Amino acid sequence: MTATDPALTALAQGWCALSLLHGRIEAHIERALQSGHDLSVREYSLLDVLSRQHSGEGGHLQMKQVADAVVLSQSATTRLVTRLEDRGLLSRYLCPTDRRGIYTDVTDTGLELLEQARPTNDTALRQALDEAAKNPELAPLVRAVETLRVPV
Repeated sequence: MTATDPALTALAQGWCALSLLHGRIEAHIERALQSGHDLSVREYSLLDVLSRQHSGEGGHLQMKQVADAVVLSQSATTRLVTRLEDRGLLSRYLCPTDRRGIYTDVTDTGLELLEQARPTNDTALRQALDEAAKNPELAPLVRAVETLRVPV
């Protein structure tokens, strides 16, 4: 393949369109969450992921799993957890069966903020997708996002 290969150009164009769609959606949601709830997209995402943990077998996520879920490095995730802990939205405690492990839970205050922010996130996502669907280059990607189902 060369730099002028039509297949490579189409692939690169597809990637650019996907990046553009992601950037527009994230920016729109970021503005809505910041203005309405003083949360960033990453903070919201982290609270959402951690709120889905449970006390049963395998119910608590390791920091690497959390980092993967919010698409951040482990060190960036740890810094984000610390910031949210400082705000009283998260708490950390030692794993009762493995003293080396540390669990992170969403506090009642964090759960309350998450529940208030969830409709804002959902509305902003819908608005961003509707706006992007007006662009013929992004419309197929919007349809793909709307029909995508995450495996359980």
